[in-house]
Amino acid sequence: MSGLNFVPEPLAQLPWKIILLVMAIGVFGLLVMYSAAGGSLRPWALVQGIRFFVFLAGAVVLSRVRESTWSMIALPAYGALIVMLVLVELIGAVRGGGQRWLDLGIIRLQPSELMKVFIVLAVARFYDALPPNETRRFGAIWPAAVLILIPAALVMKQPDLGTALMIVFGGITVMFLAGVPLRLFIGGALAVGAAVPLAVNFVLHGYQRNRILVFLNPESDPLGIGYHISQSKIAIGSGGILGKGFLNGTQSHLDYLPEGHTDFALATMMEEWGLVGGILLILAFFVIIQWGVSVALRAQTRFGRLTAAGLATTIFFYVSINMAMVMGLAPVVGVPLPLISFGGSSQMTVLLCIGILMSIDRQNRQTVRW
Repeated sequence: MSGLNFVPEPLAQLPWKIILLVMAIGVFGLLVMYSAAGGSLRPWALVQGIRFFVFLAGAVVLSRVRESTWSMIALPAYGALIVMLVLVELIGAVRGGGQRWLDLGIIRLQPSELMKVFIVLAVARFYDALPPNETRRFGAIWPAAVLILIPAALVMKQPDLGTALMIVFGGITVMFLAGVPLRLFIGGALAVGAAVPLAVNFVLHGYQRNRILVFLNPESDPLGIGYHISQSKIAIGSGGILGKGFLNGTQSHLDYLPEGHTDFALATMMEEWGLVGGILLILAFFVIIQWGVSVALRAQTRFGRLTAAGLATTIFFYVSINMAMVMGLAPVVGVPLPLISFGGSSQMTVLLCIGILMSIDRQNRQTVRW
């Protein structure tokens, strides 16, 4: 027991400010889903709410897992997810034009979402096993690159450009934090820039190529492939400073805004809650990401530091890519806004990140106390 002598120790150790903030974002997301359905709990808000509280409870349970356990299972879990990604290619369920799910009967699992988390753990585990003075050698770089590129290539086959980019960003972030020389990242960025025209013409699917072309020239096809982003900008702009008010959005309620409950949930929200609502949401996510970085700074092990920083960065990429996409600052790549957009996969991934961060945070505080 601790605190006021009636709070059990496991509960007292939890970062309640972060848990309550996550809960506030999740509940706000339910309001957005309720409004997107025209003031109804079905078909999105009720299902989203049940999944949110189940996954949040799961995150609290995961906070009790020891950091050493995450280190031990990182590579085996990575290997299992690679097998699942291969199975998706062979027998995966097709939905929305993409083959991305394994239908397990009671649940439809998207292994690529879990890979966003475990690529961070796997690369962190690899560098944790290396002596720090070996990090700058070529033998410490190519294995990590292979760890990243294999799942990214499998996910690109589904096809899912947004998730593949998230996997690459998460893994590269851990490599950078582990001490891989900066010149390699600069050289890699230049190589990628030179290869972009080839990728656009020979690697990307037709709809992905069109999304990039529309991003470069948004007005080229406002009623076709550019319709999503055009309507998203109209919705955000019409919200103004304070918004039109809860349940008063017109773009989503009149079905002008496609995918207003998934990828473009931010536009649905900002039409009703305005710039103020958008800024408050950004600040809430900033606090969570800043907490994740602080967990990394306090970590007592190299694995803990790399994992916590990588997971905090994963949440950052989720938020920043979706917001840039919805506002027309990046191509539409299908990355949802965590805890707001409808969908169990992204919800599960972000709360898994938070659960592991709470686990490392608990280990930090126990070590300091000892």
